Amino acid sequence: MTGSRSVSVVGLGKLGSPMVACLAEKGFSVIGVDINANFVQAINDGKAPVQEPGLDEMLARNRDRIRATTNYADAVNQSDVTFLIVPTPSDASGSFSLNYILSAIEQIGPVLQQKKQFHLIVITSTVMPGATGGEIRAALEQASGKVCGEGFGLCYSPEFIALGNVIHDMLYPDFILIGESDPQSGAMLESIYRQLCGPTPPVSHMNLVNAELAKISVNTFVTTKISYANMLSEICENLPDADVDVVTSAIGQDSRIGTKYLKGATGYGGPCFPRDNVAFGVLAKSVGATSAIAEATDTINRRQAGRLASHLMNHLSPGAIVGVLGLAYKPDTNVIEESQGVALVKELLAKDFSVVIYDPLALENTRYILGDKPVYAASAKECVQKATAIVITTPSQEFKTLEPDDFADASHQPKLLLDCWRILERDKFTSVCNYIGLGVGPTA
Repeated sequence: MTGSRSVSVVGLGKLGSPMVACLAEKGFSVIGVDINANFVQAINDGKAPVQEPGLDEMLARNRDRIRATTNYADAVNQSDVTFLIVPTPSDASGSFSLNYILSAIEQIGPVLQQKKQFHLIVITSTVMPGATGGEIRAALEQASGKVCGEGFGLCYSPEFIALGNVIHDMLYPDFILIGESDPQSGAMLESIYRQLCGPTPPVSHMNLVNAELAKISVNTFVTTKISYANMLSEICENLPDADVDVVTSAIGQDSRIGTKYLKGATGYGGPCFPRDNVAFGVLAKSVGATSAIAEATDTINRRQAGRLASHLMNHLSPGAIVGVLGLAYKPDTNVIEESQGVALVKELLAKDFSVVIYDPLALENTRYILGDKPVYAASAKECVQKATAIVITTPSQEFKTLEPDDFADASHQPKLLLDCWRILERDKFTSVCNYIGLGVGPTA
């Protein structure tokens, strides 16, 4: 395997654009494909079509190995491997829709029919177990007139990434998951990952359905840890002298549990975690199995925004102005899908409170959803100064720089501070505001 081999990537969105950049960074010639001409133009200009830390810089320094097009035939003919990383939104049942994948296959299939060389298709988008070896494989065979495993190869190999850390997670994954139609295809894909990823992540080869199930299992298991920590957090809030951080730090030392994602704070959000639990439940029901744990995880998560609001209601006086710091579903991204901060703002507005909001990256996206209903601050400090009560819903680095003086009020009335992630030192802020740390019980 050499860096001269060309790879095409279909879909230049939140994951596709970073994949293009990372492949080019590691020496591959990369052709990006998207029906969005603006995304294509941005890539050809060496600019990021989506917001992701480090992406602009990586695209710019690798422009000589990257080009983008709206022409599927051009990209497939000029590459040996094609990654499909297009949206698979949830349908009415909660399953993942294949509409965008099948639409891409309609374009790719006829090109494969004319190619003499073996071409590998890699499905990177999250799909339901059974989809790759079923409907996707059948569509490729019908559109190309070739047999999978002979005229072309097919793999399912999803990414395990978090927005805001996509580049790092692509280059340094915990492991690589390869579902393969045949050993040749799996070996071909592994050789790409060995050049792309460091230092030497383990590679798990398996059939297509096991890989599909493994992908959604990872996400549902992680969300179970999050909801468990939030359940502990709520218990601690009602138990004198209890502290969720003390408890999770202790139990996380057990190798059977671990510390990752074991943080009592706000609920999970974003484009993947919430819908994966729903899809897992749909899958279980379709095969006559139960998904009680996934259902409980989802139930606990859906009540988290209300839980935050109830903390506030116990302390807010009429006419209170509530400041919400954190509108993206996590730091270092502008994505507000299933955001706990936005959900809280909606609840407060529905209760006729005045709300002032701030996020380092997500204000524009939030304005598109909420319009002029809240007040938009230009900084974390301005948000704090304009509010009588403040909620910190994400552990953004900017929020960690707040100082006690920022909470000073001309009326000399202490402000309420609900620190959901406990990112500010309690001892420093209790003297200037009514500090409430989520997950911390009352003093006995």
